[in-house]
Order: sequence, then structure tokens, then C-alpha cells
Amino acid sequence: METVNIKINNRPITVSKELTILEAAKQAKIEIPTLCYLKQINQIGACRICVVEVKGARTLVAACTYPVAEGMEVFTDTPKVHESRRMTLELILSNHDRKCLSCVRSGNCELQRLCKQFGVDDEVAFEGVNPRYDFDDSAMHMTRDNNKCILCRRCVAACSRQQAVGVIGSNDRGFDTHIGCAFDLNLDEVACVSCGQCIVVCPTGAIAEKDETQKVWDAINDPTKHVVVQTAPSIRATIGEEFGFPIGTDATGKMVAALRRLGFDGVYDTDFAADLTIVEEANELLERVTKGGPLPLITSCSPGWIKFCEHYYPEFIPNLSSCKSPQQMFGAIFKTWYAETHDLDPKDLFVVGVMPCTAKKFEVNREDENAAGVPDCDVALTTREIARMIKRAGIEFTELEDEYFDDPLGESTGASVIFGATGGVMEAALRTAVVWLEKEDAGKIEFVEVRGFEGVKEATYNVAGMDINVAVASGLSNAKMLLEKVKSGEKQYHFIEIMACPGGCINGGGQPVQSAHVRNFVDLRAKRAQVLYNQDSENKVRQSHENPVIKKLYDEYLDKPGSHRAHEVLHTSYKVRSHY
Repeated sequence: METVNIKINNRPITVSKELTILEAAKQAKIEIPTLCYLKQINQIGACRICVVEVKGARTLVAACTYPVAEGMEVFTDTPKVHESRRMTLELILSNHDRKCLSCVRSGNCELQRLCKQFGVDDEVAFEGVNPRYDFDDSAMHMTRDNNKCILCRRCVAACSRQQAVGVIGSNDRGFDTHIGCAFDLNLDEVACVSCGQCIVVCPTGAIAEKDETQKVWDAINDPTKHVVVQTAPSIRATIGEEFGFPIGTDATGKMVAALRRLGFDGVYDTDFAADLTIVEEANELLERVTKGGPLPLITSCSPGWIKFCEHYYPEFIPNLSSCKSPQQMFGAIFKTWYAETHDLDPKDLFVVGVMPCTAKKFEVNREDENAAGVPDCDVALTTREIARMIKRAGIEFTELEDEYFDDPLGESTGASVIFGATGGVMEAALRTAVVWLEKEDAGKIEFVEVRGFEGVKEATYNVAGMDINVAVASGLSNAKMLLEKVKSGEKQYHFIEIMACPGGCINGGGQPVQSAHVRNFVDLRAKRAQVLYNQDSENKVRQSHENPVIKKLYDEYLDKPGSHRAHEVLHTSYKVRSHY
């Protein structure tokens, strides 16, 4: 690595010549504030909050784009720099909706934090024309308020560069510039895939998930309803962040305790349904490999990916696994098998999913997701929403003693919990498929080749005398690249896992919002994923088909994987959607 010697605030340091001033300052333990910058996603130097002085330069320079050079002297906190940042913030506030007390991001807003840091109050320093925009709540999963937008373009970059969707961009020019869809269409009129990556990168409250917590409060307080909650595998690894715990804290026990105190009639683990998904999906793979069927088989548990496929790659619909997602499988089993065995009317059951994913809000409204004649799942809440409910109820999350999921739908294996990280579904499926193909337990539990956070991972496994080619992609831009290679014939696979969000559910659009400073310099995905892999390694049962409750479910109700009843209850269908 070639290095250069520079000075930052008169302190000499040696850094890689590939770094920007912003990155070099971080190495020197100096935080330069930013608003528009997101590493490898949005490096445009537009907001001018990160400006610094460089000795010899005629003007202040943007630290996020300016490269270091031998002998460079940088000053990050001079009066000139401070005044420039303060004026920029005042200009941003001049046409910003400053209703901070009622904003969903109050207390976790990057603009708010910077204004406090630089002594900028809410009095308007610059008067002038203030354009007003309509509030867009047309989409099932999110709302958009351009009156709070600061034109940082992070959402645009996430949508186009990271997710290869690009349904939003900069409309008009000059003072009239605003972020919107083509022809200023509403979000429900374009091919948005509901992934929510725009939400987690937004520095303000301009974009947020559609809050459905009141529906859950109403159900809990309705004496005619039996209300239960299920939590996705990744939630235990992230919910602690909402209550001040370090990133990468396993908060399973406290989460269960808090949910019980909210008044749910049952607190269950979506991991149970993840095991069920694997059993059905592994059987589907086995059928296609041995008896013929569209290959590669592609996983179906990420609703953002499913919607992307329906909009942009409908030719791969026959390749999609027909398995419902774990959220939907849980609801289907709860409102059929569980309802029948507990003498409950499915119409009186209300199932809440706590999910890392805003696309789950779209998924609960999909067709063919009603095994009992009513919706499998009634409401999908994000990690952020359930945290707000816990806070509203006055529950002291940090003080709670650990509690455990309710039986029988709280029992799960190590294979199910790793669903929350990219490669986890693939690894879990292989743990079962290999046993079934070889007709004996080969003893192989970990398939580490499909772990990690590269955009696309590939592996080949020799199973029962045949080579099984697999691939894993996370982030829709990577999915697009992979699918194009499959279409062209460049790559041939038997099985593909695709997750809409980069890194998988641990980095979903419904997860806790971390500031750009954290997202740029902390490996969120690795810290969160480690929680899941730790739980997997500590579990005595690590193969989905060995879950005793899953075995009981098939014995008593479903008969066998892929049976007629299993298809009626656990499988779904897809349709072609317009991508215009």
C-alpha cells in the first residue's frame, strides 16, 4: 500500500494515498460532519457540510471527495470552516419543515444533530419563497414528505446504484429541484419494490415507513381478538440499538419480555416458520434436481426481491420457489393447524409480524396469501415501529429480565436463525437438502462458502455423486448482475438465494436507522450477523428437518413436504407486474 504523509490540525499522520480527507480524518479520530455522503453509494460533495481548509487551496474543499496528497495540511475546525457549515445549515433550514417535535426522526435526525452542534436554532436566517409539496402516502409501505427533504440525494443513490430500481430522482432544476418519481407520479404508480433502503439512508424524516402501530394497539385492546406476535430472526440482533445497546447485541430475551408486556396473547418466533420454509424449499429443490423442473430454483423469502422479479425479470417467475415467506407461513399455520387444535376461529385471530423489511407491509396484502380464508398475517411492523410501541408503553427495556418464546411455535433450530444474514437461507437449505439427497446425515453442518458480504458468492458441492452449483446475491444491483449472467448462459446454477437488501435482513429497510457516520465507518452487517451465527452454533439442533415441532406438524397435519395440503397452506403464486 502506497502511503503519503499529511497533517490534520497540525498533527502529522501517514495514510494510504487512496483515501479522501474525510477517511484520513477518521483514521486520526477526527469526525468531519457530513449530510450527503454515503461510502461507495453517494460520494458527490453536494451538501458542503464536510468542507475543510487545505493549505494553499483557494477555497474550502469537500472532504468527502478531495483526495489526500503528500505534504497536505488540512484544518477541519477553523472559524472559516465553522462559519461555512453554520451558513449552509441555515440555508437548508430556510425551506425545511421544522416541525421537529412531531417528526418520526426527532432525536435521531442528522440535520437536527448538526444544527445543535453548530448552534443553529429554528429561527429563519434567510427569508424567501418556500415551496410546499404534497404528502405522498400512496404506497403500502412508506410515506414521503418532500417538505423535510434536504436534497442530499442519498435515497436516489440507494434506489439506483445499490438497488438497480431507480424510480426516484431529481426533478426540475435550480430552486425548484425536488426528489420525485418520473412525471411526479406517486410511489404507488411506479415500479417501486418496497425495499425501504431509501428510508434507512435518509438523514431526516423526509421518508419513513407507513406507521401501522395504531392498528396493533386497537387489536390488542379488542376483547374479541386473539392477538399474537412473531419476530423475524434478525430482529433479536438489532432491536437493542433502539434502546442504546451496542450494535451487535443479542436482545432476544428482553425483546420477548417487552412484547409480552405490550399485551400480546402469544409471543412466537418466526424462526419456527423459517425451519418450515426450509423443509418445503429443500423438498422443492430435490424434486427439481431429481425429477425435472425449472432450474435454477430461486428463493422466495425476500418480498422485495419477489416484487423486483415480478416487475423487472418476469421470465424468472417459473424459477421462483412457490414457498411463502416465513412470516406468511407462520400466519398460515397459526390460522389453520394451531386454530384447529386450539378451537379458535381464524376470523378472530390477529397475527402481527415484527420484520426487518418494509416490503413485508406489501407482502401481507398480496394475493394468494390466505390459507384459512383470511389474511395469513394481518400487520407487519418494522423494528422501528415495535420499538416505538415499547417506548410508548413505558416499558423499561434495558431493565427487563430475559424471557422465552411461547410453545409450540417458538421452537426452532440453528438453521432458521441464520436466515437473517445473506447466505443463511442457502446454508440452511443445504443442511437439509444434502441429507435428503445422500439419504443419510453426511455430518456437514456449516457451508461457510456462502457466508460473507460480497455482493455475489458462488460455490459447488458434490452431493450424491452430482455437482450442485449454487449462488447467493444480496442487494438488487447484484441480483440484476447475476440474473443477466444466467440469462446469457454464462452461468449455470441449480439453486440461487437472493435477498433484496445488501447483507440480507440484518440490513433491511425496516431496521434501526444509524447515522451516516456509523454506516460509513462501522460494519453494521458483520456485527449484527454475528449474533445470528452465535445463536446457530450454540443451538443443539442445527438442521431444520430435525425440529421436533416441525416433525409433529407434518405427522398431524401436513402429511409430508410438498404434499397437497402443504401446497394449499404453505405455497403461493406470483404475477407479472408493469415496470413502467
